[in-house]
Amino acid sequence: MLQMVDVGVQSLDPYDDIVGPDKVGELKQLAKDLRGARVAHINATSYGGGVSELLRSIVPLLRGLGIQADWKVMCGDEKFFAVTKAFHNALQGAEYRLSPEARETYLAYSTRNALLLEEHYDYIVIHDPQPAAMRHFHGRDQAKWVWRCHIDTSQPNVAVWDFLHSFIEDYDAAVFTMPQFTPPQLALPNVSIIPPAIDPLSPKNMPLPAELARRILTWIGVDVRRPLITQVSRFDPWKDPLGVIETYRLVRERIPELQLVLAGSMALDDPEGWDIYSKIVEASRLDPDVHVFTNLTGVGNVEVNAFQRLSSVVLQKSIREGFGLVVSEALWKNTPVVAGKTGGLPLQTPVGVGGYLVSSVAEAAEKTAYLIEHPEEAKALALKGREHVRQNFLLTRLITDELRLLASL
Repeated sequence: MLQMVDVGVQSLDPYDDIVGPDKVGELKQLAKDLRGARVAHINATSYGGGVSELLRSIVPLLRGLGIQADWKVMCGDEKFFAVTKAFHNALQGAEYRLSPEARETYLAYSTRNALLLEEHYDYIVIHDPQPAAMRHFHGRDQAKWVWRCHIDTSQPNVAVWDFLHSFIEDYDAAVFTMPQFTPPQLALPNVSIIPPAIDPLSPKNMPLPAELARRILTWIGVDVRRPLITQVSRFDPWKDPLGVIETYRLVRERIPELQLVLAGSMALDDPEGWDIYSKIVEASRLDPDVHVFTNLTGVGNVEVNAFQRLSSVVLQKSIREGFGLVVSEALWKNTPVVAGKTGGLPLQTPVGVGGYLVSSVAEAAEKTAYLIEHPEEAKALALKGREHVRQNFLLTRLITDELRLLASL
């Protein structure tokens, strides 16, 4: 049997004060037609990364709406996750030679996980490439199957996409973050565009008093009396953490007291993360004002909450990006952002809202320094960003969109 992730039941009522009772009421009304439906969300890991964070919030709220929702995690070893991480990068356009051994590994684990799905569901939502072939090997079993892709597959590696897309075409529907992310030659009866969203009441985003935030950062060695810039993300080459360190060094030429935090999460399905982590540590080991934290060293969601609240600027200098929930997280906390001009990041920071989009280290450094040196302008941009997030990128909107999709099937 696939591993079940333990989550509780949550009510939507606390969200009334954030998004308004009308939107919460609309969501409750929509859920009535699905009350009692059995829904499974399946992904590759229960911790690390945006998908697991989303599911940890979504599934309890679905249960609170009367839907029998479960969250299950597929099984795999280092060999399998090395293959799927390579697939993940290749689907975002990285060069990759698809070997017979990689195909065999992927198919063997896909077959095994399909057999481990023993329960019967009305809807099964599969997240990202790792479990994408499960539908093919499991069979329909009277369920409606949805493939939810969280990455930019607009220009995928041809060999990997040719291998995977025949499995994906077994699905009843697919969901992408943006229309531009839809890959070529995908013939499905239902393709939906649903951007992800943040949970404003999760430990990562819930209100945190400024004094408590300062105590948290002081406890782990960050000087809260000096300016701070932060990037929160997986340790992934697409997030360009080494470019963030270069950006910090350029900004420090203008603001010598500056500090940098790189907070990353290690995940079971991302063996590449340790290699990137080692490169970050090596690049920063002679600078005591570069702080590198991971979820495996005791830094979790509450610490990230404090980083994002107390930073002068939050960076997300991605080269490729599916969405980048950390941008909405920072804006929700009234912190301006400097982000790569890629993927879903421009959706969250349109011109004049939230901060600046950049295309190079030099540009990132210039905009970061400008925001630190002009705090009133930075504050005004961040306030606009928070309202933009409230209107577009909160969890209630996401669940509404997803329930509409399920009802349509």
